[in-house]
Amino acid sequence: MEKEIIEQALKSWKKIGEVVEFIPYGSGHINDTFLVTTKEKQYILQRINTNTFRDVDGLMSNIDEVTSFLREKTLEEGKDADREAMSVVRCDDGARYTRDDQGNCWRMLSYIEHSVCLQKARNEQDLFECAAAFGKFQYLLTSFPAEKLSETIPQFHDTENRYRNFEQAVAEDKMGRVALVQQEIEFLRQRKEDCSYMVNLQKRGQLPLRVTHNDTKLNNVLLDETTMKGLCVIDLDTVMPGLAANDFGDTVRFGANDCKEDEEDQSKVHFLLDLYKVCVKGFLQEAGPILTEKEIMTLPWGAKLMTLECGMRFLTDYLDGDHYFKISRTHQNLDRARTQFTLVRQMEACWDEMVGASKEYLDAKNQ
Repeated sequence: MEKEIIEQALKSWKKIGEVVEFIPYGSGHINDTFLVTTKEKQYILQRINTNTFRDVDGLMSNIDEVTSFLREKTLEEGKDADREAMSVVRCDDGARYTRDDQGNCWRMLSYIEHSVCLQKARNEQDLFECAAAFGKFQYLLTSFPAEKLSETIPQFHDTENRYRNFEQAVAEDKMGRVALVQQEIEFLRQRKEDCSYMVNLQKRGQLPLRVTHNDTKLNNVLLDETTMKGLCVIDLDTVMPGLAANDFGDTVRFGANDCKEDEEDQSKVHFLLDLYKVCVKGFLQEAGPILTEKEIMTLPWGAKLMTLECGMRFLTDYLDGDHYFKISRTHQNLDRARTQFTLVRQMEACWDEMVGASKEYLDAKNQ
């Protein structure tokens, strides 16, 4: 990106002082991110991807409201809000973001020093800290009115709608690939009713809508560089109203396995029940006190449905011509889908043990 464009954006934040340098930062694929260094502090500057996030006002309102609330709660607990909560750095005119002459939208966020971000868990403790951080996120936001938030990506975890999109892709068969994936299509059709399970519970009022992160991967948690304890949840672009079990489930999908997301050899794909239990322990250590018994008992469903939904999205994109998920080889999205489906099968094979982890927590809680 041209240096002049970034310099123009930075003019909206003159109050931060003289900028010494700005360099590309992180490994995100959606927004363009830079670490800005002034003589006093460091900041995160991002160009928002408006192809993905079209309602920038709603997006930035969500992030500002949630981070402000998290900072208040962190201070109430007597902790350091500058270390354990992000914040939006307002422009000099008080706006949450700015536009440059080319129409690009820019925002600035606080930078949390002496923290690390892992791309892959090195051990069980890393995964525990990830699950605990997202559980703490749920706990701190329990009194935040979820209905106040905009849907930054409408129907993001509406698994019923994802299934409809899949069937539409099968019907249209734009790339002539349907004949190649009959087993995968049948796999999803056998689980059509599963796609409605959590949605129906929520519609019947049996599951509350909460403030959810919706992208609960390890690399969206900052860890203290000394203690390696969870500090802060980051990347709040997809913060929306949702179900607690879905946030838990995406952590499991990402962390409770030993395979590449696009593994070509399905014999190398393993769902690891022990790591699932680590996720349960970490998440419920923090979120357990505020979750209902129904929410806790649907944690296995969150794991299964987030994995199923992700595989369904990969397969849908493969049938549509690989437009959404970036690929580096022809059948990569198909391999991604197959990996998720293998994980789902293995979850189903140890379902009683997964349910048992929730029951064990509730039994201990109710004693």
